[in-house]
Amino acid sequence: MAASFPGPGDVAALRAAAAAGADRPGAPWPQAARVRDAEACGVPVRVYDPAPGRRGRVLVVYLHGGGWVMCGLDTHDALCRGLAGASGAVVVSAGYRLAPEHPWPAAADDALSVLLWARAEAGRLGCDPGRVVVAGDSSGGNLAAVTALRAPELLAGQLLVYPPLDASMGSGSVTAYGRGYFHTAAHMAWYWEQYGGDPAHPHVSPLRAPDLSGLPRTLIVLADCDPLRDEGLEYARRLGGAGVECEVRLYPGVFHGFLGLPLPAAAAARAGAAAWLGATGRRGQGDGDGAAGFEPASSS
Repeated sequence: MAASFPGPGDVAALRAAAAAGADRPGAPWPQAARVRDAEACGVPVRVYDPAPGRRGRVLVVYLHGGGWVMCGLDTHDALCRGLAGASGAVVVSAGYRLAPEHPWPAAADDALSVLLWARAEAGRLGCDPGRVVVAGDSSGGNLAAVTALRAPELLAGQLLVYPPLDASMGSGSVTAYGRGYFHTAAHMAWYWEQYGGDPAHPHVSPLRAPDLSGLPRTLIVLADCDPLRDEGLEYARRLGGAGVECEVRLYPGVFHGFLGLPLPAAAAARAGAAAWLGATGRRGQGDGDGAAGFEPASSS
């Protein structure tokens, strides 16, 4: 994968590579029954409904990865179909504006706009407005975390999959896994440059937010061999310390971007995330003691 993936610097080549490698989860899993394209406050969205006509379901706003530079509704179509089908939730995938043409805060503002639209449409979509989750992978995980910081009162949960959370990139896993594990530190630094914004601003680097209390129930999914691993672990520690119900699922032996690949760890991560989404907002879902659970997940 690393040998065929373009290096940082060529936006067109990176976008072409991402489009050619659109995610196709290998193991069969339930699919959304109805899929339609729409527009949310000027932002293209794709709505995945696994059971049209049902009421009171979870509503997920999904923000795709791609370094804020590439990917979109099509590259993450299979993942969103599967998440909707396996969780029973309605998934709204957001086609937010990309850098470098649209630097920060364009993507973050689009993410918030889609959340506001989705929550307003919850009843029409057969969802409970009290069971709204924001989710995303990689740069989309960053946008999900930022959206939760901006509107915690609108959310019942946040699902963050190997998110970049600190533009300073100063964690130990950057040194340990910055080369030779597909996603490189050089790529990540270049993505941050294209995205822009003040690295110290919490809506750029959520790990720098001074106060994380009041954020919703959180699941953080991490790859062990990932430059971004330690940022996710530190964010979980801070969430737990702030009294937020937070769980970490760390998958050993896999790398950044594994979620959409035909790997045993990916199948386990997708199924676990779907189950977590489906349970969001139910009574008795957790003990609410604010502990951050660190549980290595089996990759077999």
